[in-house]
Amino acid sequence: MESEAAQVNRKKEPTRPLPAGPRPTGPRVYGGRLLGPGAVAALTALAVTGCSSGSSSSSSTATTPGASSPSPSARPASGNQLQDAYQKVIADVLPSVVQITTATGLGSGIVYDGKGDIVTNAHVVGTATTFSVTLANSTKALDATLVAGYPESDLAVIRLTSPPSGLRPAVFGDSAKVELGQITLAMGSPLGLSGSVTQGIVSAIGRTVSEPQGGGSPGATIGNMVQTSAAINPGNSGGALVNLNSQVIGINTLAATEPEAGGAAAPGIGFAIPASTVTGIADQLIKDGKVTNSGRAALGITARTYFDQDFRPAGAVVVAVSAGGPAAAAGIQPGDVITKIGDATVDSLNSLTSALASLTPGTRTTVTYTRDGRSGTAEVTLGTLETP
Repeated sequence: MESEAAQVNRKKEPTRPLPAGPRPTGPRVYGGRLLGPGAVAALTALAVTGCSSGSSSSSSTATTPGASSPSPSARPASGNQLQDAYQKVIADVLPSVVQITTATGLGSGIVYDGKGDIVTNAHVVGTATTFSVTLANSTKALDATLVAGYPESDLAVIRLTSPPSGLRPAVFGDSAKVELGQITLAMGSPLGLSGSVTQGIVSAIGRTVSEPQGGGSPGATIGNMVQTSAAINPGNSGGALVNLNSQVIGINTLAATEPEAGGAAAPGIGFAIPASTVTGIADQLIKDGKVTNSGRAALGITARTYFDQDFRPAGAVVVAVSAGGPAAAAGIQPGDVITKIGDATVDSLNSLTSALASLTPGTRTTVTYTRDGRSGTAEVTLGTLETP
């Protein structure tokens, strides 16, 4: 019910050969915008692009699978603590980051466990059920099949058909400990350059971003995303955003573009799904093959965008109320037009979805609505969004 997503600029590649072999690369671009109460005014003209493959940044560094690391004697004698920390994180985590190739494009993934489960974005998987996976320390492609996906959070799990020995599962960090200014490294396969690493910081937390629907994109509205200045390019989708403790703090998913500049990249604005969302969804997909607890807040209503007399969007009108649900318990009725959730203005179904995505089940919030031309409020304890 609460799922109507605004467009987000997503890049997913058509097929063309890479120099290293017949792997498809290159972007398909979809228009859109950044949404959510966390979005600042300076970003309202930006679009957000999914990272299933695209142009790389000058801050990117590519490594060749199987290449040896420089010997300690090759480093400056004085040493550099920050450089050493970067190189340690790369050595710890990069073996856990893989390249995923489908019939229509490529993206990245993260080794989740020793059984061969790999977590990635649902938009990387698309409609495919079989995949070719290349580990960071190998040039040999491995077969994999789909375990399950959850497009509502843009996440999916695939599994290696014959997992090799020595798989390196990644360590996922605590999302609650992610702070502004923390140094981050983004790892993945931009433009098919497997094992690439970029660096930046955590620029913001708690962003809510909406994605498009169609063209392989699931149309998710995702809350509590981590914003980073590390370059995230097409092909990075599904890869790792990592802290200096060698912990994955998010899955690289979106990068901003500037429509007024012809869709050019807006440097230093990327988004990652937080680790807590990733592990919560992936554990359910692996165990049950589906998601039974979305962890997403819901009112327990069916709604649509309401238009005023001038045909301008002016709220979300309640079409139906679930019996025994949060809205019903608070006295919200069909025909009510919701105009605010807490302090967040609601002028469409999409903005209602975005407002709810920034909250968690069990949160008590004020819902402002109009009924028969009169304004009213209701205190609602939010429930959990039911899964299909």
